Amino acid sequence: MLSLSDLLLTVEESRTMALSALIKSLKAEGKDVLSFSAGEPDFDTPEFIKKAAVKAIHNNFTRYTANEGYPALLKAIVDKFEKENNIQVEPKNILVSNGAKQSIYNLLMAVCNPGDEVIYQAPYWVSYPEMVKMTGAKSVVIETDAKANFKITPEQLKKALTPKTKVFLFNTPSNPTGAVYSKKEIEALAEVLIPTDAFIISDEIYEKIVFDGEEHFAIGSIPELKDRTITVNGVSKAYAMTGWRIGYAAGNDKVIRLARNFQSHSTSNACSISQAATVAALTQHSEEIEKMVTAFKKRRDFIVEELNRIEGIHCPLPKGAFYIFFDVSAFYGKSTDHTKITDSASFCDYMLKEEFVGLVPGIAFGNDKCVRMSYACSYEEIFDGITRIKRALAKLV
Repeated sequence: MLSLSDLLLTVEESRTMALSALIKSLKAEGKDVLSFSAGEPDFDTPEFIKKAAVKAIHNNFTRYTANEGYPALLKAIVDKFEKENNIQVEPKNILVSNGAKQSIYNLLMAVCNPGDEVIYQAPYWVSYPEMVKMTGAKSVVIETDAKANFKITPEQLKKALTPKTKVFLFNTPSNPTGAVYSKKEIEALAEVLIPTDAFIISDEIYEKIVFDGEEHFAIGSIPELKDRTITVNGVSKAYAMTGWRIGYAAGNDKVIRLARNFQSHSTSNACSISQAATVAALTQHSEEIEKMVTAFKKRRDFIVEELNRIEGIHCPLPKGAFYIFFDVSAFYGKSTDHTKITDSASFCDYMLKEEFVGLVPGIAFGNDKCVRMSYACSYEEIFDGITRIKRALAKLV
């Protein structure tokens, strides 16, 4: 009998990726599936970014770059952090990777040892627990709920800290909840972290997608935390560049050096052509981001209003990203002749089988009362999806 990795046998496949694959398979079979599962903008990559990539190809910029990224991109990232986030770094503090997901994993591998503790909140992004598990560290999860707008308090953070705490993994705007921490709220969390030795890995991939006058604030701009904060970002969400696979991290040069070493043996540099396109994205102004955010807000407003009209559903108003995370636990215990709803997974399974609506169960994010619905799709699909959800729920008794 073949012997496989004991560690990797404990690692679960990303539920969002698995569900997206299933939905694509159903569509290939001719099923009329509406997918609200993937965190992928339905907008096209802006033309000026695509032209930069084409130019790079014609100029034969198709060979290896330096592992950490090529100089023009490193400079663009340095300038972006200083201008937009009030974070001062140098090229030696930067690592460009194959998406923000790899950036976070690189960093966790660079700082964690077996037995260390990594604190993050639930609901959390689906990959956090598995990444922590692969480092040999232990997850310490702080529970939140809709009543708290899915945000932790300084008191909760302080209670979670122990001598073994190595990392506070922070995400704002949040996937899956769309929660946005204000400057005041972040400063309050910082006061708890300043006396500790914990690193802060700040996942800010949705920073440009905020609504209702909210402003993104980077925890790495707080002077007392500068040397212990590594900020992660990328171009997937704000520039509709999910397939280009570019993320980047900036922070303590000793941490970045270890992360660079790790990446040099795992993937080496990110795609050269994508790097050239990212230089354009970060250095040329585009009104398309504002247009995209305006469209997202219109969709958000419609979905929240319609879902909250349904008896039994509680849907908080997200202030950022492009997800709705709503409570469906009032339907647990209800059934049809062929289905019984017992948890978020069976709820989503019912929606997919009954009305071909693809939602992600909240258990994947550490909250089994809710489900996630992405509105990174057309207004027409959203309207149809809400109609189907209402129809499916009406059949439950």
